[in-house]
Amino acid sequence: MIPCIFNWSGGKDSALALYYSLKNPELDIRYLVTTINDAANRISMHGVRAELLIHQAESIGIPLYQIRLPEMPGMAEYDEVMGGHLARFKNEGITHSIFGDIFLEDLKSYRDARLAEVGMTGIYPLWKRDTQELINEFLSLGFGTVIACVQERLEEIVGKEIDQNLINNLPADIDVCGENGEFHTFAFKGPIFKKEIKYKTGERVFKEYKTPENTDDSCISANSKKRSGFWFCDLLPA
Repeated sequence: MIPCIFNWSGGKDSALALYYSLKNPELDIRYLVTTINDAANRISMHGVRAELLIHQAESIGIPLYQIRLPEMPGMAEYDEVMGGHLARFKNEGITHSIFGDIFLEDLKSYRDARLAEVGMTGIYPLWKRDTQELINEFLSLGFGTVIACVQERLEEIVGKEIDQNLINNLPADIDVCGENGEFHTFAFKGPIFKKEIKYKTGERVFKEYKTPENTDDSCISANSKKRSGFWFCDLLPA
């Protein structure tokens, strides 16, 4: 078997990629690896509380490995921290790292380069799949996911659960999986979970900041450097 880590963002693409990975008998997933904003105690970029992340990992049944980062690390700091953790994984005999990326070539190239530095290899179960097919399959498999944060112009959908009607009514220039960073989600039920993660929606908050580059769960192009505004819906354990 191939010893792996799985880069877990807590969202729908991670959930579907993990579904495929768990069906592959050649893969031995040792950890769910998630980067955490240490100051806020929330998943980096997605803004989901670490408590809900822990509930996800417990329901999935794979050990959670948290990588704690400052709120907005520079690239040098980010690479140094991540490089140390990757070296630790390699020393444990882990050779591969699984991601839920779909089509961002620059982000994949960045990941592969960092992995190669420690002698590891990336696996991308969703790579180059049609995103409309992916979201349809995600819903047909019985997964459930709620939108945790969105770009400023999509404010009306933050905090809503994704269904076919929501997907059908997205603006034409929005990728239905949010692969360009349009929105991020929290997966709360589906075939990878032993039980549904109960949550309730809290307050909505708008934040403006420089888009993070190449973070493990940002799903944002490495060339994106502009300041951007996001609406976040606080998700609370129910």
